[in-house]
Amino acid sequence: MHTYYIMMACMAVLAVVVFVALFFFKAGYGYLSGPSWGPKISNRTAWVIMECPSFFFMLMYTVRHAISGVSTGNSSIVLYIMAGLFLLHYFQRSFVFPLLMRGKGRMPVAIMLMGMVFNIVNTYFIGAWLYKYAPAGSYDTEWLASPQFITGTLIFITGMLINLDSDYVIRHLRKPGDTRHYIPRKGLYKYVTSANYFGELTEWVGYAILTWSPAGLLFAAWTFANLAPRSKALTAKYEEEFGDEYKDLHRKNLIPFIW
Repeated sequence: MHTYYIMMACMAVLAVVVFVALFFFKAGYGYLSGPSWGPKISNRTAWVIMECPSFFFMLMYTVRHAISGVSTGNSSIVLYIMAGLFLLHYFQRSFVFPLLMRGKGRMPVAIMLMGMVFNIVNTYFIGAWLYKYAPAGSYDTEWLASPQFITGTLIFITGMLINLDSDYVIRHLRKPGDTRHYIPRKGLYKYVTSANYFGELTEWVGYAILTWSPAGLLFAAWTFANLAPRSKALTAKYEEEFGDEYKDLHRKNLIPFIW
């Protein structure tokens, strides 16, 4: 367990480094796509490869726990519900979101591989916490009625709905065959440049609360470290392409009314 906490501390430090670095080195995919990140593959393929390890690793943790029958001192039902929320997110991101993509966008292989490593490492931390390192008695059946679990789950579901709605808005900006860029104006895009990222950040803040765990907190911190600089870069890109038309909207980057 000592090693586990040391690894989490190292990841926390790395999150700070990545947060700062991403203000200077833009991840070249999506609207910020560029030629500087090397070979690219289909967006659909890249998203599946990048996201599905999280789904399968958490599923492996869960199945192994169920088969072993070894007690962790915590309610298996509670653990399965928390793992289930994690699996729900990554099933959607791995197998539904890519199929709904439009266009022929491509993602750099380097970005895909970095995302895959990030997902595997964070899944390890959360899976190991739930099924191995969470102190006995942390998650008894009464946890499901705790303020942390109820509040966190509501925040998590809200974030997922925001994310799904925001992805829908982006997918329907163009008609088939159209390659132009447009300003998204529906949903929470009325308030922020990156409503989809705000939804994802909200999900993982909710997950950190509902698990009340250092692993959940680390994941939420990493999500912010990764998405906040990208949101700012996207605002700058929109302002560069659309000029005063976008600036006059006075949108925040990531968090409505705040930043």
